[in-house]
Amino acid sequence: MTFTRSPHPDRLPDATRSVSDPSRRAFLAGLAALFATAGFSLIPQSSTAGPRDHRTRGGTVASVTHAPQGRGGFQAGNNLSGEINNYIQGLRRAGRIRANERTAWLIYDFTSRRYLVTINASATYQSASMVKPFVALAFFHKVREGKLQYTPYRRQRMEAMIQSSNNKATNFFIDLVGQTSRRSGPAEVEHTLKRYHPGIFRQTRIVERIPPGGRTYRNRASALDYHRFLHALWYDQLPYSRELKRLMHLPNRNRIYTGVPEVARQTQVLHKTGTTAQLCGNIGILIARGRDGRRYPYTFVGIIEKSRRAGNFAAWKDDRGDVIRDVSGITYNHLQRLHNLV
Repeated sequence: MTFTRSPHPDRLPDATRSVSDPSRRAFLAGLAALFATAGFSLIPQSSTAGPRDHRTRGGTVASVTHAPQGRGGFQAGNNLSGEINNYIQGLRRAGRIRANERTAWLIYDFTSRRYLVTINASATYQSASMVKPFVALAFFHKVREGKLQYTPYRRQRMEAMIQSSNNKATNFFIDLVGQTSRRSGPAEVEHTLKRYHPGIFRQTRIVERIPPGGRTYRNRASALDYHRFLHALWYDQLPYSRELKRLMHLPNRNRIYTGVPEVARQTQVLHKTGTTAQLCGNIGILIARGRDGRRYPYTFVGIIEKSRRAGNFAAWKDDRGDVIRDVSGITYNHLQRLHNLV
C-alpha cells in the first residue's frame, strides 16, 4: 500500500503555543478563511484546545446545535470537542467511567490542518503497546546510522511486534538498540528518539522492557507525542517512513475502525493499540474517502487509564474499547459532515 507524501512536509504544529495566544488564533483563523476562499492552504496550525474531561481543570463546553442521536445518547453538533466531552461526561454520570479513571483525546485534521480535539493531550499516560512504533523508529535510526541491519528475519520480527503486538519481538528490538551503546535497551531507545526528534517526544519516557505477562506500566507518553509522531510519519519525515506505514497498515483488529459502523469501510487505517489492566488505548491515522474521490486523513488518539488494576480485566478492556469505538464514530460523523465523506 502506497501512501503519497504531501508536497508540503510542514513543520510540526505546536498545540500549546496556539492555545495560549487567543489573538494569534483569531488572526490565523481569519487568514485561513481568506486563503481558503482564494483556493490556497496554510501550513498546519492548531485550533483552540477543546473542552477537557471534567476531571481536569480548564476548557469550556461549546453549545450543541444539531439534533441527531449517537449510539451513546449524545447529541451531534458542530463542535467535536463539545460532542466528545458531553459523551464522556455522560458516561461518568452513569458510572460507566469511574472516578479513578482519566481519559485523553486528540483529533487532528490534515485537510484543514488544525486540531479538532485536544482533551488532556499534554498529560502523560501509560504507553502499553502503543510504545512499539517508537521502538521501531529507534531501531530504524540505528539502521540508518549503519549500526544495525534490517534483515529479512528482523522484518518478520518487526511485523510480529507491530501487527501481532508480540512482546518478545518488542524486547528483541529494545535489546538490539541497547547493543549500540553502553546504555540499557530502554534508555537507548529513549535517548535515540529524543536525540533525533526532541520536538516530538516531549513527554515520552521509556524505562522498561515488556515484563513477563505484558504488565508494562512504567513507559509513558502523551497524546500530543503520539500525534506528533503520526504527523511526522504521514509527511515521511522519519527514517523508513514507508516501512513504518506498511507495518501499521497490516490488518488486525483495532478500536478506531473495527466494530465502528460509522466509519466507512473504504477508510484505510494505520494504527497501534495498547492494553494493560490499567490502560486501554489506540493511536492511528484514518484515511477517509470523500465523495469527490479525494483522501481526507486525520489522526486519532484515544486513551483511558485507571489508577488501579481492573478487577475484571477482560470486561473492563472490552467496555473501554467500546468507548473508544464510540468516540471514533462521533469523530467520523463530524468529519463526514465537514468534508462530505462517503
